[in-house]
Amino acid sequence: MSDSVAVEFPGRAHGPIRNILVRLGIAVALVLFVALLTYAGRDGYVDAEEDGVSLLDAFYYATVSITTTGYGDVRPVSDQARLLTTLLVTPARVLFLILLVGTTLEILAQGSRDAYRRSRWKRTLNDHIIICGFGVKGRAALRTLLDKGVAREEVVVIDDSADARENAKAAGLSVICGSAASTDVLSQAGIGEARSIIVAVNRDDTAVLVTLTARELNPQATIVASVREEENVHLLRQSGATSVITSADAAGRLLGFAVQQPEITEVLEDLMRVGQGLDIAECEVGEEDAGPIRALDIAGPVVAVARGDDLLRFDDPRASVVQAGDRVVHLSSHRR
Repeated sequence: MSDSVAVEFPGRAHGPIRNILVRLGIAVALVLFVALLTYAGRDGYVDAEEDGVSLLDAFYYATVSITTTGYGDVRPVSDQARLLTTLLVTPARVLFLILLVGTTLEILAQGSRDAYRRSRWKRTLNDHIIICGFGVKGRAALRTLLDKGVAREEVVVIDDSADARENAKAAGLSVICGSAASTDVLSQAGIGEARSIIVAVNRDDTAVLVTLTARELNPQATIVASVREEENVHLLRQSGATSVITSADAAGRLLGFAVQQPEITEVLEDLMRVGQGLDIAECEVGEEDAGPIRALDIAGPVVAVARGDDLLRFDDPRASVVQAGDRVVHLSSHRR
């Protein structure tokens, strides 16, 4: 596994350059504060030539004083100037040192801290879901997963787009920077321990390559892939996809329904929205429930029965009697 693959965690993180610039700005502001304070009370200060303190002298005093260099060319001689130096200049000097030391330590510790955080995160990756591509399809898949009760900590996003990664981090997800077709990137995302992979990339050829790589690295995982063209569905299935969704074809069918039978479109959209109206649910048949399907205590009409690798529609005679291990797909209503 390559450690060069970038892992980005949820939250708004500022880069080291920004942090240094912010601290540099604070340091300059402290120097400016001390210089103006000195110049305002210049009557209480004296320089080496004892000919008064100019604005340049004030800035010189501020820089050598706040950085603790302390040449002593300009020094406070009156009680008021010494009091201001004690109460204001000294705290500014201490704050300046804290900024200097803190920046140095942060730069030195950043690499170790990131490595430790990645290592700890990797140890927690198990039985998770990987979303390859966080565009429109990836974000929609995430919403459905969250509505189904999946925790954000169980989801890892892979994308090479900076905007997509920022959206994923804003959604509270951990993100891998890179191409999902890369073995190193998938390995960094914990492909070997993942239970499901959602392939939601924009190109069909990329989807095929991602699916092939993911299936090679994890033969047992459920891989769900999206393609634009119907003619590429068989390529995804041959590559190892458990299920293939044709996005363009599905959208076209919905458009056709909407023209002739808009009510059907509303029902289908209702089924795809989790947490409201009608839902499609699935329950597994136990030993004690085996027998006539009409005897099952389920929330709504049966749509199909999944038995092994076969999907039996509700009108299939074999679906009238369920067996232990069958999965019954049925409708449910949130009014219940």
